Amino acid sequence: MDFLFTPEQEALAEKVRTYVAERLAPAAARADREGGFPPELFAELAAEGLFGLRIPAEYGGMGLDAVSTGVVIEELARGDVTACYAVLNTALVGGVLTANGGEEMRARWLPPMARGEAVVAVCMTEPGHGTDAAALELRAEPDGDGWRLSGEKTSIMLGAYATHGLVFARTGELAERARGVTAFYTPLDDAHVARTTLPSLGSRAGGRARLVFDGLRVGPEHVVGGTGLGFAQGMRGFDYSRALIALIAVGAASVTVSDALAHAREREAFGLPLSRFQGVAFPLVEHATYLHAARLLAYEALWRNDAGLGHRVEANMAKWWAPKTAAEAAHQALLTLGHYGWSEDGPVARRLRDVIGTQLADGTAAATKLVIARELLGREHAP
Repeated sequence: MDFLFTPEQEALAEKVRTYVAERLAPAAARADREGGFPPELFAELAAEGLFGLRIPAEYGGMGLDAVSTGVVIEELARGDVTACYAVLNTALVGGVLTANGGEEMRARWLPPMARGEAVVAVCMTEPGHGTDAAALELRAEPDGDGWRLSGEKTSIMLGAYATHGLVFARTGELAERARGVTAFYTPLDDAHVARTTLPSLGSRAGGRARLVFDGLRVGPEHVVGGTGLGFAQGMRGFDYSRALIALIAVGAASVTVSDALAHAREREAFGLPLSRFQGVAFPLVEHATYLHAARLLAYEALWRNDAGLGHRVEANMAKWWAPKTAAEAAHQALLTLGHYGWSEDGPVARRLRDVIGTQLADGTAAATKLVIARELLGREHAP
């Protein structure tokens, strides 16, 4: 068992760390305050190769393994949680298209994604269906050799920016549930798609949006994998992306706890550094321990993915545990920092708000625990 990253992974982490320190982190406060990313962000991320992490080299990507992708995501999260979603979405959607799309689809759509010309959103959640995604209602009505998409998606991260979307729509009957869902990869810059940006507690620059589809035309060339297979493909992708979201939470919370530890060493009360008081030091120690464990669980899930082993249980464990742990750790760090943490002039309050959002992204704790229960107990004995 080897817990060390390879020299290539260490070099990749250092490269991303430099970009974060020089470009990403300094811009994060302004983006949060103004509620939007700087116009150059997506081009910068693409220039760093970060939109092509999971896209094969023959299509312009880096073709990284899952663990290396996790290394990148964790480093990015230390600078700006919200920017991670742009990288996460290309890793998830790029992976889905690579695994399930034909050669023509891969050659058409993956290179623009890797170059940053396509900003992608995952369009799953609906007003009445979040956790119960198999019951989604957005319709794909037959239209010649294609379909017309009609209905609403909501709370779509990057929805305000996205040029393209992986849209899950119902091609079968509602009673078919998952078997009646098809995934379409389609451009979104169309008169038949209306968008409304939604206000958010955290990740305020993320362009979380409501998308209303009013007869958007899609053809057979937009179908990913096959008719009626979209839900299963999406869930397999989420098994992978949930481990990445765990690392987003861990990365942001870990740097926040580090800030609190530094403050505890330097700040004095009653003639002693705060770190000399057990009531200050021990809670931070506990949260550092929990974060370390969550980080290892997330990387185990990614390692199992790379090894071709089942990783559904580990990824879903990481998804419910890491964001919860991270939110609690960031909260304790804020309390340790006192008014410095509470102030919006610094990054701590923003990180706490952003980390809370990871508890909802790609499935709530209840949704992920249900997946785990079905795997451990068997579907017939699970809730």
